[in-house]
Amino acid sequence: MNRKMNTLLLSLLISDSVLADDAGILRCRNLSEAPARLACYDALVVPATDAKRGVSKPAVQPETRPSPAATPMSSPAVVAAAPQKIEQFGLENRVNPDTLDAIESYIPGRFEGWEAKSNIKLANGQVWQVSDDSSRYLTLNDPKVRIRRGALGTFYLEFEKTNYSPRVRRVQ
Repeated sequence: MNRKMNTLLLSLLISDSVLADDAGILRCRNLSEAPARLACYDALVVPATDAKRGVSKPAVQPETRPSPAATPMSSPAVVAAAPQKIEQFGLENRVNPDTLDAIESYIPGRFEGWEAKSNIKLANGQVWQVSDDSSRYLTLNDPKVRIRRGALGTFYLEFEKTNYSPRVRRVQ
């Protein structure tokens, strides 16, 4: 029974396209010249069973290369037209080095913690909203806070002398 299962599984794993044209594969293998052998393999027909499974092969387009005289970069006018853009090429997604990593402030008055979607107003006038589902009960007077950047554009509100830091977003 176990051997029959192994044989069945093996036959399911072997693709129909591998078994489809053994004679054609052998014919191509016997060619001695590499370009002719490659052309022979490229000409092999894939059976229609792959199409029934929803497997589609990308259409192969012949490679066309423009002549060097036709390339836009060969023209000095293009290079001279946008020197700043060329200097910045590839740097578009980098963080501006002048960007702050964190700000520090404090929450004026008595602070009693937060819940999800709570707004927290800092002494500098900024309003930040808790954007995760965390909640915490704290009783602090004028707590010093630090808002730091996280990964993928997130911000975290850190309270001095605690390990609590809810994820926040600026609303004002």
